[in-house]
Amino acid sequence: MSDGAILLPLIDAIPAVKGKVGAPRRRSDSLTADKAYHSNFREVMLHVKGIEPLLPRRGSDDDTSLGRLRWVVERTIAWLHQFRRLRVRYERRADIHHAFLSFGCILICFRTLDPAFC
Repeated sequence: MSDGAILLPLIDAIPAVKGKVGAPRRRSDSLTADKAYHSNFREVMLHVKGIEPLLPRRGSDDDTSLGRLRWVVERTIAWLHQFRRLRVRYERRADIHHAFLSFGCILICFRTLDPAFC
């Protein structure tokens, strides 16, 4: 199954975000993805859900702005792959893997803090 086929069910599965009093916010205002996710049907369905799709069309060279956003995600994944337990998943239980993922994020944030701050 392609990634584009599960885009809409994935958006529907996003849980409500806890925060201020009132109706909980469920979705972001926009969605950025690469060319593989573009189709007219998905674009219309995202508009119906109140999400602005930032999806470059296939066959075009609109990837220039996407690269800046994508670099941040790929860099973070590369930082997480420095930890062997996250690079190769040894844990069968999802809660244990999630704990190691959280611990890896904590270590990355701690290493990037200014030493004078700590």
